[in-house]
Amino acid sequence: MRAKDIMTTDVATIAPDMAVAEIAQILMDNKISGAPVVNAAGETVGMVSEGDLLQQVGLAGETRRSWWLRLVSTPEQDAKDFVKSHGRFAADIMTTDVISVTEETAAAEIAQLLEERRIKRVPVLRNGVLVGIVSRGNLLHALAGHRGDGPAAPSADDRTIRQAVSETLQSKGWASHGATNVIVTDGVVELWGWVESDAERKAMLVAAQEISGVKKVIDHLGSMPAST
Repeated sequence: MRAKDIMTTDVATIAPDMAVAEIAQILMDNKISGAPVVNAAGETVGMVSEGDLLQQVGLAGETRRSWWLRLVSTPEQDAKDFVKSHGRFAADIMTTDVISVTEETAAAEIAQLLEERRIKRVPVLRNGVLVGIVSRGNLLHALAGHRGDGPAAPSADDRTIRQAVSETLQSKGWASHGATNVIVTDGVVELWGWVESDAERKAMLVAAQEISGVKKVIDHLGSMPAST
């Protein structure tokens, strides 16, 4: 199983000039803890996480560093920390040293990367352009499915079905949350994500079942209250 088999393709992204308050709203609306920062050319230039937002003055408050950290700090680092805690836009607070993978990167390699780097997600790039994102949740979805022997390698037919289901759900105006993850093995489709109503849940299940080659649809969708 590779990144292209488990990644979320309808990715919530952030523009470099997006304000901090708007970023926080996007993370809350999509029930995610971080998102890639993408420029006008589709290139991933950074990542913003909940941790970055919590460094903002007024959210986490001014943090006093221990005396030994102050001793080893430099004026450059102090300046960077100031921008991180006082910046108003994504470009000010984002992490710019972005670790990424390709569509062909193995799921096991991604899991090891997340563990070693202590990160929660990696963008998936094709020729430098963002095409998806793999999070810890995506990896868990692959492991927690209907299979009893762990995640199997999807066939070419499974990948075709996955693409068709993903594109179908993304095209529907009644889909309230874009970060729906689709896992397909042996024609069995598993849907992960969030819905705001039973009607939306049923519509997603019916839409997936209509795709050619789908044998069964398994519902892992969580419920959340509608946005006000």
